[in-house]
Amino acid sequence: MEKKKIKVGLFIPCYINQLYPQVGIATFQLLEKLGVDVDYPQGQTCCGQPLGNSGYEDDSKGICNLFVENFKQYDYIVGPSGSCIYHVKHHFDILEQTPDVKRVRNNAYELCEFIVKILGKTDLGASFPHKVGLHKSCHGLRGLKLGSCSELQGEHYSTEEDLLNGVKGLELMSLNRKDECCGFGGTFAVFEEAISAKMGKDRVQDHLDSEVEVLTGADHSCLMHLEGIVNRNKQPLKVMHIAEILNSSL
Repeated sequence: MEKKKIKVGLFIPCYINQLYPQVGIATFQLLEKLGVDVDYPQGQTCCGQPLGNSGYEDDSKGICNLFVENFKQYDYIVGPSGSCIYHVKHHFDILEQTPDVKRVRNNAYELCEFIVKILGKTDLGASFPHKVGLHKSCHGLRGLKLGSCSELQGEHYSTEEDLLNGVKGLELMSLNRKDECCGFGGTFAVFEEAISAKMGKDRVQDHLDSEVEVLTGADHSCLMHLEGIVNRNKQPLKVMHIAEILNSSL
């Protein structure tokens, strides 16, 4: 008897949908290659994070309820953005905690976490012969616990590193400050642009100092911030979402 495929609702954050569609495509293709039954709900919109970050959580309830309505029927909800998934899991407490809301919150996973923890895979057969630097975004690292934090004692772990170390030809470069914030922080980059830009420049410089060719991460909002700095300063770094790397040459 054939084993039933996991049914996944693919959540593509609005900024990826509008600005980085290649990341959404790579995520979809990667999940399909891993044997997952992937569906993209056509009615999906924003998860409500921008409103929540700006202090307007009550005004985001309609968006949050629409998210639940779109994704409540799936075994898992998977998205290539730690910050958006964190918002669903930890900030949908503003809604009435119906069975559907609880199900969506409990079954929402960031892409790397889903591959490692639910599918139990780290070697995906990918090939990417480049020197890569990993930016560990705050929501994924300290919110979703995708890895251990340098400020805490304990055993080192990282779902993102596990996946990148399984990519043929990829050399994961060691950074001087492995889990420092890039300064994006959503609306923080708008209200405190000078601080945000300086923090981003420091993160980019760390990758350059470490001889990185490709800067990657699991949250494209941070990567968008860093890529903007790289492009404005004409620096020799390519920025790619981790889904694009894991989907290469599979």
